[in-house]
Amino acid sequence: MPESSKIKISIIGAGSAVWSIPVLIDIMLKKSLANADVYLMDIDLDRLKLVYGFAKRYAEEIHSTVKFHMTTDRVEAIRDADFVINSAMAMGHSYYERMREISEKHGYYRGINSVEWNMVSDYHTIWGYYQFKLAMSIARNIEEYAPDAWLLNVANPVFELTTLISRKTKVKMIGLCHGHMGFENVIRELKLPKDKVEAEIIGFNHVIWLTKFKVDGEDGYKFLDKWIVTEADKYWKKWRETTANPFDIDLSPAAIDMYKNYGLLPIGDTVRGGTWKYHWNLETKKKWYGPYGGPDSEIGWAMYVAFLKMRLYEIYKAITDTSRPLTLLFPPKPSGEQVIELIDSMVTGTPRTFQVNILNNGSIPGIPDNVAVEMPAVIDDKGVHRKTFPPLPSKIQKYVIYPRMMRMEWALEAFLEGGRDKLFEWLIYDPRTKSTRQVEETIDDLLKMPGNEEMAKHYS
Repeated sequence: MPESSKIKISIIGAGSAVWSIPVLIDIMLKKSLANADVYLMDIDLDRLKLVYGFAKRYAEEIHSTVKFHMTTDRVEAIRDADFVINSAMAMGHSYYERMREISEKHGYYRGINSVEWNMVSDYHTIWGYYQFKLAMSIARNIEEYAPDAWLLNVANPVFELTTLISRKTKVKMIGLCHGHMGFENVIRELKLPKDKVEAEIIGFNHVIWLTKFKVDGEDGYKFLDKWIVTEADKYWKKWRETTANPFDIDLSPAAIDMYKNYGLLPIGDTVRGGTWKYHWNLETKKKWYGPYGGPDSEIGWAMYVAFLKMRLYEIYKAITDTSRPLTLLFPPKPSGEQVIELIDSMVTGTPRTFQVNILNNGSIPGIPDNVAVEMPAVIDDKGVHRKTFPPLPSKIQKYVIYPRMMRMEWALEAFLEGGRDKLFEWLIYDPRTKSTRQVEETIDDLLKMPGNEEMAKHYS
């Protein structure tokens, strides 16, 4: 790794202010990155200017020496970079919501991307053509203009994109997601001493399981079992009456039902998945995920999108009001995200364990080497050091891992090869499908949607 004065960090999709601003603060707080050049890149110039303006003002307020640059030219941002962070979402949320509306008119509740173990509302796979194309073009740019750079991808779908780019390019690739942090909510509710907890969480992104759980050397699952017997019903009663957060599902009835069924606790976004048992309709979702039906119901997702808009407005007000310091609204403290901490370990050579998505290469038995897995790994200036783990329980392997892996392979094949038959097979397999006509009409309407002209040619 180069000295800190030579570090160049490129953030693609930097105009996503709600996500990028905490990360920019993390950069400014790191001594190892004190003289870094940070290139903010986005195609939305207005949002890019907003984030750039924030970075410049915040740096002045806390006397940071990080140098910020903004550009709409992706090659300029990537050229000679040491780290490229991809947070971009091709076409934006509104595009995918229009796709979802069309799907629902044809009987596919919450869209055709909602399938077993993949109910997360912005985890677009089979209709993620433009997202896959964007991620691959970023990787190709890195191969050409910054071949030694690390690509740190935080954009969804992390599972598919990490597998695709790692297979098809020479880029050094790590996928990151903060879903595993949901385990902290479990520790808090069970009233366990955080410094005495030892845990390992492995699987696929959004399909991760608590495979190791120790509390001061004791089996941690006995504390969960006791909570289920003595506290769960009281907790759920109060939770249904008072929770204001549709994401508050880490110990929901769905999470505990999955634990009872599969033998391990699902962590973070895994709880949002599962089978159709938890997702048939809004009433079903409310039973398992609380009064809003969880974050991926029509209610919960609308609340989340509204929150993003409100937060963006707050950021805009804070930046345009020069009479108040930005540090009042955004205190100079770490965000808790992994991405800059990981860069710090690579720059300083300080070995630390992070939850990462990388190709399996023998780490988890029973999963092909060329499939991305999520697991803890040690990161330092020499890169990623994999660990090895015992196999996942047979029931999880057969009824969770293999079906989810199949969907990933389908989505990648559809993107790489095209052809209408790929979409047809995706939908004819779906339990919501009642007829061949339903499949054909759904595909027709999705491909006729304005903005999908290129995708329509790909799937012709």
